[in-house]
Amino acid sequence: MKKLNLILLIIVFFFSCNSENSEVVIHESNDDVAYDSLLVKKYGADQYGMRKYVIAFLKRGPNRGQDSLEAAQLQKAHLENINQLAEEGKLVLAGPFLDDGDLRGIYIFNVRTIEEAQKLTETDPAIQKGSLIMELHSWYGSAAVMAIPELHKKLELINVAE
Repeated sequence: MKKLNLILLIIVFFFSCNSENSEVVIHESNDDVAYDSLLVKKYGADQYGMRKYVIAFLKRGPNRGQDSLEAAQLQKAHLENINQLAEEGKLVLAGPFLDDGDLRGIYIFNVRTIEEAQKLTETDPAIQKGSLIMELHSWYGSAAVMAIPELHKKLELINVAE
């Protein structure tokens, strides 16, 4: 039986290599996991279902002495920048930490290098004003992170027409 499964796997693999747009789904009988080659391609996954990103830790910056109106305007511009980067497909995850520590938030950039992420962080008005600073690291994580923006839009009530 194991030899038959191996032969079937080899045949499926052979045909998937010969057809660029075909979808290969292999069901593992013992844990019911389905492999989807179209998702692998769409999200840029490697053989482990992983890919490289750059993760950013947003930290409290040295210039936080704005009055409440200026701070609100800066926060609005910061959020607009986040939305712009997400629309461009460069930012796949962003969010604040809920405590009041020096670590303020996190970004996961859909870029391969620290240098690319550095250029993106420089577009953030909060970084430009020194309200926040970024600590950037290469990160190897699940390619499924790339699905977050699409899924998030389906969960966000603000996008629903009233």
